Amino acid sequence: MSKPILPGATIGILGSGQLGRMLAQSARQMGYRVFTLSPEKDSPTGQIADCEVVADYADLDAIEQFAQSVDVVTFEFENVASEATAVAARHAPVRPDGQVLHITQNRLREKQALSSAGLPLTPFVPVSDLASLTEAIATLGCPAILKTAGFGYDGKGQVRINQPAEAQSAWAGIGEQPAVLEQVVDFELELSVVAARGLNGQVVDYGLIENRHSQHILDLSIADLPLSATQTAAAREIAHGVLETLGVVGVLCVEMFLTKSGDLLINEVAPRPHNSGHLTIEGCATSQFAQQLRAVCGLPLGDTTRHSAVAMANLLGDLWQIDGKPQTPDWSQALANSCVNLHLYGKAEPRPGRKMGHITALGATREEAAQNALAARAALTSH
Repeated sequence: MSKPILPGATIGILGSGQLGRMLAQSARQMGYRVFTLSPEKDSPTGQIADCEVVADYADLDAIEQFAQSVDVVTFEFENVASEATAVAARHAPVRPDGQVLHITQNRLREKQALSSAGLPLTPFVPVSDLASLTEAIATLGCPAILKTAGFGYDGKGQVRINQPAEAQSAWAGIGEQPAVLEQVVDFELELSVVAARGLNGQVVDYGLIENRHSQHILDLSIADLPLSATQTAAAREIAHGVLETLGVVGVLCVEMFLTKSGDLLINEVAPRPHNSGHLTIEGCATSQFAQQLRAVCGLPLGDTTRHSAVAMANLLGDLWQIDGKPQTPDWSQALANSCVNLHLYGKAEPRPGRKMGHITALGATREEAAQNALAARAALTSH
């Protein structure tokens, strides 16, 4: 096994959004230097990093120079070309490795890999053209969701098909590109398991997190979803199975549906820290970001024990407007409750639907934590 990469070394992050920002904050706390590369300037991660390299992910010369200047490379989102990670890997370890990126940045490759491993998935059929879409609808029935195979998140690149006659408009709606048709699942709720795998194969997780969405974007996450012991064990086993199947070194999130019949089905996989895991920052002994750092540096994984019931509410750019007019959220009102913590991502332009920050809140129970988070967010626009 490789020697651990110790504090004082330099962490290279491909990507410069809020996930990289919070990873950089954990790295700084532990004494690491941080370099980040993305096409953006004055980015959320760049504001924290020691060095912000502004370059396109397709600029392989820039990627190579970047990798030569760091001790390990990781990433904060999936849409980095596998060619870039291959170039980086010539000069520094890339964790998770480029093959994990190659699989998870394409829904079809991801689903085929997980299905081959016997993991439970939402029923799906590959789609390559209008004719195959028509056949897929006949196989799965309606309603169904047509999703682009690559580069989709927060509901982007998706079209719902309620009846077969909508096939042609749906195909046009995703740009007539390779896709996956998924059966609409009659689910009770959505949940995620954020887990981590170390360089030595050690695996830990943060338990079951309940997720509530609005307009296809995560709205509220609440820790410690109280399912049966059998279901809880099954959800954790699924997450561990995904880590092992993909050979991930780092943090990974598995989003799942709990069906009305009580079954668990994988919906999406993200090979990185995840929005729903933000509640671990205040809620757990080791946050998901500190855990990512430990894993990619080859250090022992940290304790995932929950200190308290905790919930997280996203702050979208919509909060910066009332009736179409710009406004500044009243942060003092949100922080009036001492159980509330505010995280802002340093993004200059608050656009509707854009994740600008989040609130975490503690409570005596998970219901109280959720109420505290929602009340704090509501207070931002109550003036």
